[in-house]
Amino acid sequence: MEEPLIPVVLMSHTAHIRSHRKPRRSASKIAMRAGVAGGVLSTLAVAGASGAANAAEPVTQTLELPTLTADLGSTQVAAESADATQQAAANYQLQAERDAAAAKAAKQAKADLAEAKKKAEAKKKAAEEAARKAAAERATRSSERATLSASASVGASTSTSTATGSAAAVIDFVRAQVGDAYVSGGTGPNSWDCSGLVQAAFNQIGVSLPRVSQDQSTAGTQVSLSNLQPGDILYWGSAGSAYHVAVYVGDGMFVGAQNPSTGVAEKSLSYDPPTGAVRVL
Repeated sequence: MEEPLIPVVLMSHTAHIRSHRKPRRSASKIAMRAGVAGGVLSTLAVAGASGAANAAEPVTQTLELPTLTADLGSTQVAAESADATQQAAANYQLQAERDAAAAKAAKQAKADLAEAKKKAEAKKKAAEEAARKAAAERATRSSERATLSASASVGASTSTSTATGSAAAVIDFVRAQVGDAYVSGGTGPNSWDCSGLVQAAFNQIGVSLPRVSQDQSTAGTQVSLSNLQPGDILYWGSAGSAYHVAVYVGDGMFVGAQNPSTGVAEKSLSYDPPTGAVRVL
């Protein structure tokens, strides 16, 4: 808005001379004062009109940006705090799950260890029991062998040292093969297995015997080892499932095809006490 013009009044060059008369108001001063007053009034009028015009304009409310910025900052802080709380809760839950899994694993490991100790103890007891039974069986077998050896000795002392008849022929045959080789499945004339030698000895006197030792152990009448006679068939193992046979030749001796290292040999009953005997003559 432009400022109002203030009128300037030119004064006479003699106006500054003082007079002894009472100065009168000159027309020029009156005019200047009127001009000043008019200018002031004009200024006030213009200002009033401007204020009225401004008052007539609609009032628009303006948001304060600093306050909005502060609110947005508070919202962001709250969101970050919520995220941090959620993350902390997730971490706590994960740690709790890990702790639970570790506790479960420790409990399972403890149970497995207890089970392993239990099994080891049971296995140890079973081994001790097996060892005890084995020792008892060995002692029983040793006792049985000693008894058989004593019985064989008694039988040998009471048996006829000189065989006659068919028994003598059997004994002569087996003794004639002493020194021959042992061969599994051998039936002579220079190599034999145990049952092959016994079968051949009885075949040459006309007595037919089964081929294998299991059957030969039940081919005749079972006799006591304390009542042996020359020509009786000795067997090792159970009757019907014997694993070795030989011929008793008297005086506590027998002839048999023993094994590859000894071949056909004559041995005493104490060398390898038999289990039982059968008589076919």
